[in-house]
Amino acid sequence: MIEIINDKKEWGTQLSMAQHFDFYHTYDYHHLSKNDDESPILIKYTDGFTTLILPLLLRSIKNTEYKDATSVYGYAGVLILSIDKQFKKENFHKEIIQLFNENNIIAVFSRLHPFLETEESILDDLGKITSLGYVVNIDLTDSIEIQRAKFNRRLKTYLNKSRRSCTVIEGNISEHLELFIELYNENMKRVDADDCYFFETDYYHKLLSSKDIDSSLMLCKHNETQEVIAGAIFIKTGNIVQYHLSGLSEEYFDLNPIKLIIDEMRIQATHKGFTHFNLGGGLGSKEDSLFQFKSSFSKNYKTFKIWKYIVNEDIYKILAENHLKTQLKNEDLDKGYFPAYRAPI
Repeated sequence: MIEIINDKKEWGTQLSMAQHFDFYHTYDYHHLSKNDDESPILIKYTDGFTTLILPLLLRSIKNTEYKDATSVYGYAGVLILSIDKQFKKENFHKEIIQLFNENNIIAVFSRLHPFLETEESILDDLGKITSLGYVVNIDLTDSIEIQRAKFNRRLKTYLNKSRRSCTVIEGNISEHLELFIELYNENMKRVDADDCYFFETDYYHKLLSSKDIDSSLMLCKHNETQEVIAGAIFIKTGNIVQYHLSGLSEEYFDLNPIKLIIDEMRIQATHKGFTHFNLGGGLGSKEDSLFQFKSSFSKNYKTFKIWKYIVNEDIYKILAENHLKTQLKNEDLDKGYFPAYRAPI
């Protein structure tokens, strides 16, 4: 049996039965992340003692009767609530394809969670799973000293200097949020980030006040001036800490305050018993300067994968060709920007 869940309470009930999940799977994060034309849904599949759930953002395709589905920014994908030894993924595939067809959904995209490896086995042979690159994980099961021993030598020097000049504190919404937003936006403008990396003020308020999302706003203060020079938001779920957003003042760039904030969260998270600290990857999962910055903390990499599935190839091809104004071969349908009919032109 397969069904669509929209109710917050029921969504939370289903999620609570998963052995492992992340804040990216929650109802609140989906409603925070959605655009005006997107509707969060939780697909639930049940067969005997097997229960699977898949959160998605459903969206209409402009000027058509069709829809497609995508995942929130971050790492979502399929979660296993329980699984029967007799489970056959072919039955799951058959029912979810029927659901997609009944709802005129012609294409589905999801970013998979690099720490939940069972997703790939569930989705294998349904569409295409592609590796995009790596995310950097600090193994918090190592002692604090061993973690630090694995740091890049230059990073240790930066941190020593930063600790002499700065102090990390925990911030709060009423006193520090507007300042953090200014630092974050300043940072995004400096790196010429896409519009999708900028958020309304309400986004930060809801992210930091949601009862379903355990978030921390960490700030770096300059000891001499007492000025807040950098900040970062971290989110903790289960045994995982996620480095979510950060920003800093260009004036204090040479003090490496973000590195110090990450290091302080690493120490705190280790003491609290977390096992994974995901710093994420480079821009577009490339091994760029952002990736190099993160990998100076650890060489423990996890593979980041995405899932692409074209439900109705005929309709997809027509929409893509009309949008791109070019003929496409079937083997090129899921290459490049996905879905192709939403590619910037």
